[in-house]
Amino acid sequence: RYACRARMSLLVMPMLADLAADACFIGAAAGCLYSLGAAFLVHRFRVETEPPQHPAAAVSIFKPLHGSEPELERRLAAFCKQSYAGQVQVIFGCIDANDSAIPAVKRLKEMHPDADIELVAGGPLTGGNRKISNLINMTGAARHDVFVVSDSDIEVGAFYLEQVVPALDRRGVGAATCLYYGIASGNKAPANLSALAINAHFLPQVLVAIRFGLGQPCFGATIALRREMLDKIGSFRSFANSLADDYAIGNAVRAAGCKVSIPSFLVGHLCAERTFGEFFVRQLRAARTIKSIKPAGFAGAVIANPFPLALIAVLAGASGLLAVASILCRIVLCKAVERKFRLPRQKSWLLPATDLALFAVFLLSFFGSGVAWRGLHYRVLPDGTLAQIDKDRPD
Repeated sequence: RYACRARMSLLVMPMLADLAADACFIGAAAGCLYSLGAAFLVHRFRVETEPPQHPAAAVSIFKPLHGSEPELERRLAAFCKQSYAGQVQVIFGCIDANDSAIPAVKRLKEMHPDADIELVAGGPLTGGNRKISNLINMTGAARHDVFVVSDSDIEVGAFYLEQVVPALDRRGVGAATCLYYGIASGNKAPANLSALAINAHFLPQVLVAIRFGLGQPCFGATIALRREMLDKIGSFRSFANSLADDYAIGNAVRAAGCKVSIPSFLVGHLCAERTFGEFFVRQLRAARTIKSIKPAGFAGAVIANPFPLALIAVLAGASGLLAVASILCRIVLCKAVERKFRLPRQKSWLLPATDLALFAVFLLSFFGSGVAWRGLHYRVLPDGTLAQIDKDRPD
């Protein structure tokens, strides 16, 4: 009996290996076609501004902060000197009353005495999501009825509000969000890998998902909504334990019968990872976040990264031309994003390393549910909420 089982194993294992190799070959070929198709969709993406329909509404900008990040003061200054006809209040918030970002805010207040700048430092924690706790504490300082929430690592131009706020005037719109591209801080390899992960993977995937109705995004890069809508969806408190708080806010707006508008311009996202450890921790959190939102779509998105699949197929006996073709298709997509959105020249020679690193993160994301966020460690529960854990790193 045992000999029979051994013979069966010897027969089954090669069959499974052949099936896996064939699946990788097909996946890599499909991924090449996907990359070329995505490049075409990027080329067709319309870049335009929203013309104002009504007098410029007064706006309260929320900038939740945590720690002194690279180039933080420069990025924050852009929100304090917007070319916008309406009143603008900028609220900076820190959970910790001694946060290292506070000196930058104080310098901004001195440098821009005519700007309406508020600092909310300290306050209670509500739930596991500290960013949401920060926003809850900041809400009491808001004097206007249009809220624009933007993460601390986001870079905008002078006409940012002029492009975002009019989107709320469209019929049926309850919120507006912005697509974003990656900007590498300095010349460190981890930061460049992170920027490529956004520009050559995340951004094209989002554009494809929007084009074919496969996703309804809402990003922390920008969430604009009226106070009335925020009250209607239960205020920020409703998202106090959500990992993907931005996605949850967008879902709540849609559940209230409204749309989330996406103006056709991009904001920048600073990638400041200094070590490969920081890069992997951040990418793993992003992967497990997306997996908690759309598990089937996350698994299917593996074809968007054809190079690792092609390498596996080549090791199993396929032609090396498949690996070369996959990299060339990825470069075509990268260059299409670069040209369309007028980005600085991308380090496309890093694409093979980026693709392999993201494939490793993709595989690792299925083993465990831990994430690290702002120095704290959490477990992602099946419903997408957070439970804080005491561990040195995510599992």
